Amino acid sequence: EKMKKLFLALTFMAMTLTISAQSPLKYGYFSFSEALKAMPGYAISERDMAALRAKYEEEGKRVEDDFNKKYEQFLDGQRDFAPLILQKRQAELQEMMEKNVAFKNESKRLLDQADAESKAALKVRLRAIVARIGAERGYAFILNTDNDAVPYVNNIVGEDINALVKDAVKR
Repeated sequence: EKMKKLFLALTFMAMTLTISAQSPLKYGYFSFSEALKAMPGYAISERDMAALRAKYEEEGKRVEDDFNKKYEQFLDGQRDFAPLILQKRQAELQEMMEKNVAFKNESKRLLDQADAESKAALKVRLRAIVARIGAERGYAFILNTDNDAVPYVNNIVGEDINALVKDAVKR
């Protein structure tokens, strides 16, 4: 991770020196995540994901309630069970618990996958809009300011294009 950042910084500095020797360097910067959230399709994606998440949570709750009911029945009757029946019931509970854990893990994986897929087309569209803006304005590059990736911007050569991008994604 550090090597990657160092490589990117050195590459950036080399590009800057090369470009600035030829012409004044000009670039834009914006928040990718904020622009993504401004897209009309984002709200639809979030609504669909909330509905899907609710279905998985409902099923998870049902399965958990079934397990709790069986476990209570086991606790109530364990003193009266013959050893073989006791072992069978314990094995059933163990299997239910393992299936519940597997369901939760698979649900999370499927929800993450569905979320990524639902936003993939939006991200492709946003990247195309940013590329168009970059070409139209003659930028050498456009920086994404998310996650404190760009702690300093020189506003003499850098332009905040957040409003420009958000306006473009709403069309």
